Amino acid sequence: MLPGLAALLLLGGCTGRLDNDSILHTRNPVKPAELLQTDVDRMATLAMRNNLNSLYRLMNKLYQRNPREWRKNSLPDAAAAERAIQYAIEHNQDWPTLGGRRDVAALDYSLSPAFEGDRVAAFTYAIGSMLVTAHGGRTEFYLTDSFNAQFIHNAARNLEKAGWMLSQRRDATGQPLLLSNEFSEQGNNISYAVEFGKMVARLDLLTHVLEERYRRMGANYAQSLFLLNFLPVQ
Repeated sequence: MLPGLAALLLLGGCTGRLDNDSILHTRNPVKPAELLQTDVDRMATLAMRNNLNSLYRLMNKLYQRNPREWRKNSLPDAAAAERAIQYAIEHNQDWPTLGGRRDVAALDYSLSPAFEGDRVAAFTYAIGSMLVTAHGGRTEFYLTDSFNAQFIHNAARNLEKAGWMLSQRRDATGQPLLLSNEFSEQGNNISYAVEFGKMVARLDLLTHVLEERYRRMGANYAQSLFLLNFLPVQ
């Protein structure tokens, strides 16, 4: 078993994943922590959770089409590998086979000929760590947190590139490094591209919301100067 992987597995039983129904169901009580969130904070938290869930569905699909990858970890099954990867992403831990690389550096390495480990794990971890990094290293957001809209915009563009890389990268024999979308006489499978599209759309929407919030803050300040109103201090 890879160094450090056993610890990830032991600690990875609870991932905190939520699906859309559990998030949006009206009977869910408001948690005390939500009182410390603005509307934008709550939106960013839900978008992050849904993006991670999309990423985990993508990982599951990739393992189904590329079962040889999880076997490189000497794990009992693909589900065990998935739990370990989720834990590493959401608890800010390195992935053993990436040599300390994270986000964009890990993403490029995971789909390079030089990489010899579990490529599904490395690719998934790279995207997950990139999402977390772009959001300031957090997966939940509160009043004291700030966002960089440019970094979130950049993450969306990186996801578009990652989807292209997944479909285009080949080994020395011309075979895909990872099997994903399929176009054949029996039918087409573009479910991988769909998950990428969902993640990109959420990031772009959050970017627009953040830009509008900061624009309105500037507009409100300009209005106060124009109207000669003093700004509240408490």
